[in-house]
Amino acid sequence: MGGTRDVRREREATIAEKRNKLSSRGDESRKYRTKQGSGSLRESGKNRATLTQREILEIRRTTTSGDVQPEQAGDSQEQLEMGKTPKATAYQTSFAVEDLAVYKNEPIPIRRQTTWNTSTNTNKETKKGKETIHIAGKPTMRTAGKQPTKGSKKPTKGAEGTHRGLSFCYGLPLHFSSLYCCLRLQALNAVNGPSKHRHEVIVAHHGAVATDDRRCSRIGMEVLRDGGHAVDASVAAALCLGVVSPASSGIGGGAFMLLRLANGKAQAFDMRETAPLKAYENMYAGNATLKAEGALSIAVPGELAGLYKAWKQHGRLHWKRLVRPAERLARLGFKISPYLHMQMVKTESGILANKGLQDIFTSNGSLLQPGDTCRNEKLAHTLRQISKFGPVALYNGSIGLHLIRDIQKLGGILTMKDLQTYQVKLKEPISTNILGLKLLGMPPPSGGPPMILLLNILAQYAIPSGISGPLGFHREIEALKNVFAVRMNLGDPDNVDISKVLSDMLSPKFAEELKKKINDNMTFNPSHYGGRWNQINDHGTSHLSIIDRERNAVSMTSTVNSYFGSQILSPSTGILLNNEMGDFSIPGNVSAGVPAPAPANFIRPGKRPLSSMSPTIVLKDEQLQAVVGASGGGNIIAGIAEVLLNHFARGMDPLSSVMAPRLYHQLIPNVVYYENWTTVSGDHFEVPADIRAALQKKGHVLQSLSGGTICQFIVQDVGTLKENGGVGKIVAVSDPRKGGFPAGY
Repeated sequence: MGGTRDVRREREATIAEKRNKLSSRGDESRKYRTKQGSGSLRESGKNRATLTQREILEIRRTTTSGDVQPEQAGDSQEQLEMGKTPKATAYQTSFAVEDLAVYKNEPIPIRRQTTWNTSTNTNKETKKGKETIHIAGKPTMRTAGKQPTKGSKKPTKGAEGTHRGLSFCYGLPLHFSSLYCCLRLQALNAVNGPSKHRHEVIVAHHGAVATDDRRCSRIGMEVLRDGGHAVDASVAAALCLGVVSPASSGIGGGAFMLLRLANGKAQAFDMRETAPLKAYENMYAGNATLKAEGALSIAVPGELAGLYKAWKQHGRLHWKRLVRPAERLARLGFKISPYLHMQMVKTESGILANKGLQDIFTSNGSLLQPGDTCRNEKLAHTLRQISKFGPVALYNGSIGLHLIRDIQKLGGILTMKDLQTYQVKLKEPISTNILGLKLLGMPPPSGGPPMILLLNILAQYAIPSGISGPLGFHREIEALKNVFAVRMNLGDPDNVDISKVLSDMLSPKFAEELKKKINDNMTFNPSHYGGRWNQINDHGTSHLSIIDRERNAVSMTSTVNSYFGSQILSPSTGILLNNEMGDFSIPGNVSAGVPAPAPANFIRPGKRPLSSMSPTIVLKDEQLQAVVGASGGGNIIAGIAEVLLNHFARGMDPLSSVMAPRLYHQLIPNVVYYENWTTVSGDHFEVPADIRAALQKKGHVLQSLSGGTICQFIVQDVGTLKENGGVGKIVAVSDPRKGGFPAGY
């Protein structure tokens, strides 16, 4: 008994010592703010008291009012591993800390908020409420909750933090036109109401993950911290998105992954859905709505097979380690985000009509609300089987058998042979040189070639003056119309010969010819641009961008097509199924004034439909410069191009590049869609009225759009490569339009 008491006393003394160390950090943290640069912060961190995750959990078990408190009662170690983060009150006295993640065997990191305040060379500024927004200069920062006073020292940037408006132009000129600056200032002010601190941008040194959802960004970042490859992180983050953002992506859909390794090699993983073996060209004759929803709209899913193939080639961590976080979220439950709830409301009738969806997303006959806990225990079981046996559980196992049985009960034509014969296509990325940069993109049937053609057309103008102001917007719209006229000649290269059109779309000379069709004073009907075929109306999607410690990079876009795909959730497996057959063109009667459907995109067994998904990686002098991609259906092409032009041509910082309101055009209908909406998180995006008026004078028909592309943008500052041992500082941005947040370390 005496020995037991001694052990207990020793244990209590150790816990008390650890608690004292934690409470003393508040005083010590004030010293860190005077350090200059992230290196100093890391160096000072060596002397900090380091609490491991296990030690903090031990303190929490043995005290009722200690320094570390959970966000809400009932936090478990499993919830912590899923991204739940305790907060330390000692830090809150000196820092505005939104999240203090507890990392195993690592100090608790400090995350600092700052204002978005970057001056222009002309010192012009525009005020909205309490916030001053400038463009392209040196950022001024303040610690959240404490305003800088005259003569006071500015807080220094830490190794981790959230920043607004960090200007990284990497050798590109900042002296762009005052007119364009002024217009963009109006646009950015339209985004932000009263002053508030933004969390959609972070600065990191080792690795970063930007996704549509904070939880998935954290899960991916934890994989990187554990020594995982960028591909490892993409597997974990993508599976997470399939659980918490099921209306946009999941293992019942498909994806494109673009990978650029630190050694310079690049690969494109085509895991796009395919038409079932029983599909045929005229299968929707007389009832085209069947390809939009229901069991006949389901194509063979490919995401899981593609993730596994990429992991087999490049993964470092155990497969089970990567699947487990998503399985926990499905089993223990996740909170409905405001954006997911918006998608649920828009698809309410479909959810209520399908028992599988109804069981997951409703309670007592009504939709779950934002903040409600949602569980998908069948999907958790499916993911658990996948973690043990890999994708064979789905493509040639019991999970697949149950899935096919559910689909066929509802009239679908998928068979086990469809799953067994599905193949991931490993391809060479396409590339082009634009604005002194090398762009890597996905080959067809993705949106990579159209996006490159768009940039090649706009690169023919003087940069940045030629693409600035109302005239610059007009030229972008006209370039988009030319691009979409050519785009519908593309198709699945394994089924259609597209070599000539692909060569043209990657050619600067072809882009120069298209530029000649652009009249600076007016716009034209679709026939002027040579468009022979009608457009497809693809939807949805989710995107993630990742850079790891070694500067391996992944840009991956995944989809189930429309919100909640086919609006069928397999009750046996919990898998939500795509409606990707809707992305094929189908023969039919041509209406007056409407072009015919594109034969290159007609249905064939095993064929991949055309897509707008355009994951992109940017290099400068063969050094990794940026990783970007977007969700948002047919508008993805314009959205990514706009972000790249904002940053690399117009000199805007990464966050401003993503947040600037956007315009879209897909040739048919002949309408310019402009952002004018308030997001679920309260940000308002609106293209300024004077720009709209100038476009209308040139003959454009405008229509407001309550939505927009959702971009995930990570930039590496190649100017800091030498001082950081060959790796540059990373700035990661998640688009606030969907409420996503990046994570890095």
